[in-house]
Amino acid sequence: MASSKHCFLLSLIMAVSLASINTSTATRRLLDTAAPPPVLPLPTIPTLPQATLPPLSAMPSLPQATLPPMPATQVPPLPAIPKIPMPSTLPPMPTLPTMPTTPKVALPPLPTIPTTIPSIPSIPTTIPFFAPPPVTTSP
Repeated sequence: MASSKHCFLLSLIMAVSLASINTSTATRRLLDTAAPPPVLPLPTIPTLPQATLPPLSAMPSLPQATLPPMPATQVPPLPAIPKIPMPSTLPPMPTLPTMPTTPKVALPPLPTIPTTIPSIPSIPTTIPFFAPPPVTTSP
């Protein structure tokens, strides 16, 4: 895990340093170039002539249409809303039936946390190696 972090960090540093090399050489080249020639002045824009519009003609009057009169029909009257007697007191609310009681459940006791740390078996300090290969002598 630690080696992958170091490898990633090393590659990130290399990428940033290589990118900064290109940037520094580009800035050095820009500093070595001569000053650009002066900018030419912008040409003046000639003024445009003002257009004169002819006056608008008067709107012709439209003929008024005559509409036939509406027939006078009698609208039937709305029916009267009947009066409903309002009770002065509300009826009593129904009572809920009694709920049965649930039996009490006893939970098993939780295991205790050990207070002592178990001992770790010792690791052998010497690592056994195989016997070295025999030496071959050549004539």
